[in-house]
Amino acid sequence: MLDQIKLDHAWIARHIPHQGGMCLLDYVEAWDQQRIQCRASSHRAADNPLRAYGRLGAACGIEYAAQAMAVHGALLAPSDSTSARVGYLVSVRDTRLHVPRLDDIAADLLVEATCITRSENNILYQFSVSAAGRLLLDGRAAVVLNADSLTLHLT
Repeated sequence: MLDQIKLDHAWIARHIPHQGGMCLLDYVEAWDQQRIQCRASSHRAADNPLRAYGRLGAACGIEYAAQAMAVHGALLAPSDSTSARVGYLVSVRDTRLHVPRLDDIAADLLVEATCITRSENNILYQFSVSAAGRLLLDGRAAVVLNADSLTLHLT
C-alpha cells in the first residue's frame, strides 16, 4: 500500500528543477519505493507554458509524468543528501494518447509512475495520466541518472 503522505506544490518546487509555471504538479497524493501518485490542475490554466495555439495537447502529459518521476527521485534520495540525483528523460516508448488534448479535461489529473526496473544509473518507469477514472495517456519512460558522469572524455 502506498504511503499516504501529501507533499504540496511548494515542496515539489523546492525538490525538482522545474520552477514557476513549469512546476506542473499540485501535490503528491501517495508514494512508496516503487510508485508515486501526484495530482495536477495546471492543465486547465490559460497560462500553462506548454500550451500552443490555445490548447494543451495530450502529449504534454508526458511532461507531467516526467515531473512525477523527478519527485519520486527526490523522495527516494538518502536523507543525508543535499539533493536528488539529476535525471534525464532519454526515451519514451509504447505511449498511447487516448484523448487529443488535456486542457478540456474538467477534473484534476492523476499522474502515476511505477518503477519497472532500476540500476545504478538507469530507471525504467511505466506511467499513466488519468482524470475521474478515465485513462488519458500511458506509456514507458527511461531515465538516465547523472548522465554527465557517463560521458567519455576524449583527448
